[in-house]
Amino acid sequence: MKEYKTESIRNIVLASHSNSGKTMLVEALANFTGATTRMGQVEDGTTIADFEEEEVRRGISLFTAVVPIEYNGLKLNLFDTPGYTDFIGEVISAMRVADGALILVDSVAGLEVGTEMALQYSEQFNIPRMLLINKMERENANFARALESVQTHVETRLIPLQLPWGEKADFKGVIDLLSMKAYKGDGKEIVDIPAEYQAQAEEAHLALVEAAAEGEDALLEKYFENGDLTDQEIIRGLRSTIWEGNFIPVMVAAGANKIGLAPLLNILANLMPSPADVAPAKATNGKGEEITLEPKDDGPLAAYVWKTTADPFVGKQTFFRVYSGKMVADDRIWNSNKEDEERLTGMQVPYGKEGMPISQLHSGDIGLVAKLGVTTTGDTLSRKENAIKLPSADYPNALYQVAVFPKTQSDAAKLSTTLSRLCEEDMTLSWHNEPATRQAILQGMGDQHIDVAIRRAEGKFQLGLDIQEPKVPYEERITRENAAMYRHKKQTGGAGQFGEVHLRVSPLQDEDFEFVNDVFGGSISNNFLPSIEKGIRNVMKEGVVAGYPVHNVKVSVYDGKEHPVDSKPIAFEIAGREAFKLAFKGAGAVLYEPIMLVEVIVPEANMGDILGDMNSRRARVQGMDTQKGRSIVKAHVPLAEMLRYTTTLRSMTGGRGYFTMAFDHYEMVPQHLAQDIIEAKRREDEEKED
Repeated sequence: MKEYKTESIRNIVLASHSNSGKTMLVEALANFTGATTRMGQVEDGTTIADFEEEEVRRGISLFTAVVPIEYNGLKLNLFDTPGYTDFIGEVISAMRVADGALILVDSVAGLEVGTEMALQYSEQFNIPRMLLINKMERENANFARALESVQTHVETRLIPLQLPWGEKADFKGVIDLLSMKAYKGDGKEIVDIPAEYQAQAEEAHLALVEAAAEGEDALLEKYFENGDLTDQEIIRGLRSTIWEGNFIPVMVAAGANKIGLAPLLNILANLMPSPADVAPAKATNGKGEEITLEPKDDGPLAAYVWKTTADPFVGKQTFFRVYSGKMVADDRIWNSNKEDEERLTGMQVPYGKEGMPISQLHSGDIGLVAKLGVTTTGDTLSRKENAIKLPSADYPNALYQVAVFPKTQSDAAKLSTTLSRLCEEDMTLSWHNEPATRQAILQGMGDQHIDVAIRRAEGKFQLGLDIQEPKVPYEERITRENAAMYRHKKQTGGAGQFGEVHLRVSPLQDEDFEFVNDVFGGSISNNFLPSIEKGIRNVMKEGVVAGYPVHNVKVSVYDGKEHPVDSKPIAFEIAGREAFKLAFKGAGAVLYEPIMLVEVIVPEANMGDILGDMNSRRARVQGMDTQKGRSIVKAHVPLAEMLRYTTTLRSMTGGRGYFTMAFDHYEMVPQHLAQDIIEAKRREDEEKED
């Protein structure tokens, strides 16, 4: 593929609910423009955009793929994104570097949750939006109904640029309201608008001209005076008003049947902005000062990394967008985030699974380079002498958790590295070791998201993983003071062990642990006290009553005995450990659980169901609010009640509800629940012994 200057580039993200036809539309456009000689099919795994093993197996898009096509001297970088909400991180990454969004709507289903989210995020990123009513050839297709389903959801006015020429099996083509011509089939054949559509087209054309006139004061004045605008003035006015977000233009197509392709491409070429048309990017320089970056080849180099993939055979692949300057193959560049140098060993234009070599990329273009060392998603590549950082995208917190375990001992050595690699690829994945439960916790957006990650770990990194519901990180604490002693005495042959420890435990409010030496008279030598403390700390890690870490306790060692020959550090470590256990059990031991601050956002119609469900989860509602037709509930909820809330909320709201959750504080577990937890630990220990 040849080089394209900034003005000739269009970066367009395709987003929608799953099964709205994004991948097949990209496939059809690539074939129509001559990029391919035959159309692939999702069903047999031959499309350009869905090439990953899991995508082929499931028959859906799971990752964003870039497919550039050439049309009328322009390069359109098409970002084919997943439609399932579990993979919203891929959509966010693509929108971070796109200059416009083409949002698809199924002609039968109308507005669906994935499409809602696409509209929401495109608005957040403040990029121009266009709507495509797709699959007009389907039985029960209804353009007007699909359009209305979107208009009732968005405040921005929808303006058709096209009307369907027929529907369902009678869908012949597209009536273009800009040219006032009918495009038959893929659009290569242009005819007059059929008589039965003439009146409807003229009325819609008038509304279109009025919308264009609102784009500029001069155009509005001319329209009031003359009652019309030239074709170029209409395009100019539409550009202005669409780019400002005042209107969302609407087109129609049947992508898989290759109907409406030429008029769609014409609109994308004429009305989507180039990188030169958008506001300069904001960044910070090496001093932390805010700067703006004009999309010019002679500007300072700044390229944002929006996606990385790790492959044990191909190596790491880094996808970036050039915001300023030119990226040149085989150059040395500076990672401003990691403060390290990288070498570009070759450079490519991404094209689905493949990459096409290119010597340089102009400002605004999308590129790919392999085998960078330290660079990850969200980093900025620039020059060492002029280090620049572009802001990274914000991703939603992953709230669906599973505990992961290596299937074999040999897998255990690869666990940490593989999980880190998976999280480098996907910014909505995260993992950590939970000390309280001694589990590796993998967090994602939902069960499908986690399932794909587990399969990728096995397929790409040869790491077998088992999963289970994670344990809640409870804490063990005490409610009163208590004392105990323990004597450790052991005689083996000539060698012996002896140590006696008397200690007192008491609750602490503001500190986690305090160890106090209250021994008087030298009953225990000072050199044995560290061993006693070590024994106590080891118990605190493992727990006393239920296997969870001990917190908020003060331990005072006040007496003991030692032997002039047999007393050794190990003896006092054991004595300290056992004395602590005895004292702890008699000090009103209780369990504490993490309490989360949860904010649930749902359609107003679901408010009653949400409140009822929250009550069943031991929630304490802290406040309620409404915003833009949505209800918001804030509540304190035990973490134990929220482990699978992601799935429940989606089911209750049809996928339209979401929530955030953050740790707030610890509270005592109700006695009857605590007893169940302790009993479960006892049974677990017995099973291990058997």
